[in-house]
Amino acid sequence: MLVIPTKCQKKCCLCLYRVLVLQDKVLQQENALQQHLTVLRDEAVAALISDKSGWYVDGTFGRGGHTRHLLSQLDAAAHVMGIDKDPRAIEAACGLAADDPRFVIAQGSFAELEAHLQTFQWSEPLTGVLLDLGVSSPQLDDAERGFSFLRDGDLDMRMDTGSGQSAAQWLAVADEQDIAVVLKEFGEERFAKRIARAIVEARSEQPITRTLQLAKIVSDANPAWEKHKHPATRSFQAIRIYINQELSDLEVLLERVIDQLAVGGRLVVISFHSLEDRIVKRFMRRQAQGEKLPANLPVTDASLNRRLKIIGKALKPSVAEVDANPRARSAVMRVAEKLA
Repeated sequence: MLVIPTKCQKKCCLCLYRVLVLQDKVLQQENALQQHLTVLRDEAVAALISDKSGWYVDGTFGRGGHTRHLLSQLDAAAHVMGIDKDPRAIEAACGLAADDPRFVIAQGSFAELEAHLQTFQWSEPLTGVLLDLGVSSPQLDDAERGFSFLRDGDLDMRMDTGSGQSAAQWLAVADEQDIAVVLKEFGEERFAKRIARAIVEARSEQPITRTLQLAKIVSDANPAWEKHKHPATRSFQAIRIYINQELSDLEVLLERVIDQLAVGGRLVVISFHSLEDRIVKRFMRRQAQGEKLPANLPVTDASLNRRLKIIGKALKPSVAEVDANPRARSAVMRVAEKLA
C-alpha cells in the first residue's frame, strides 16, 4: 500500500534534514579549529601597550593567547595579571606563572578587579586592561561544559563549574516568563515566548539535562530559522550569558576600571555580539563626551569631565583571519585611553 506523507510529516522531515545539514556544516568548521586561535592577537596587544615596563591586566586569560604575546612585547620590569573564572584556564595559567615571574593569575571575575589587585598588592595605576569577551574555543569544544548545541553533553554552561547554578538546574525551576525574558534580553530571540513555553512543556515530561536535548526543543519551537545560523544559537547564548552574569560583570568592570587606569592607560575590549558591543560603545562614547550641559554655556573641556579618549575606529578581523578562524567573524575591538 502506498503511504503518502501528510503535510505535517513532510514539514517535520524537512526540519530534521535542515538541522542535520546545518549541524554537519558547522561541525566541519569546528573540527578544523581543534586549537584555540586568539582573535585579533597582534592588534589588541599593539593597542594595549603604551609603556613596555607597565602594569597590565588581561581580564579574560582563557588559554593565554593575548597574555603570552603581551609578555613577549614587554620589558623585564613589566607586570601582567591574568584573571579568569574557569578552573581549567587557571591550570593553564599556573604553568606560565611558574615560568615567567612577571605574570600572576587570579581566579574569579574581572568585575572583582579591585579585589584581585589588592590580593597581589598591586598599588600602581594600571597601564592597560584587556577584555576578550564571551566563551573560548576550548570551552566550546569540550562537550561536557555544555556551551555547544552541536555536541551532546551535560547542560552546564558555567564558566566556573564550582559555583552557581548550572543551566540545567536553572531551567528546571525557572518559570516560563523568566525564561522568556532571558531569551529576549540576552539572546534577542524574537520567538522567546514560544520557545520558553516549549521548554516548560518539555520539562514536565522529563528533565532537560543534555545540550542536544535542549537544542532540539528550541529548534522545534523556532518557526523561522535565520540563514546560516543554527536555530538554537540565540537561546544558548542567552542562557549562557544569564548563568554567568556576563553583561552585569562587564558593566561593573567598565564603571570601575577608569579609576584603576593611569593617565594615558588603555582599555581594549573585544566583543563578539551586539549586546556586549553596545554596552562597550555607549560607555566609551559617554566617557569621551563628558557631562551633558545646557547648550551655549561658556564651558571648557576640563569642566566637561571627559575621562576617556576613543582611539581609532572599531576594528574587525581581516578576511584572512576569518578564513583561518571562522569564530572570529563577529569580533569587534574598541580602544579608549584615560585622559584624567
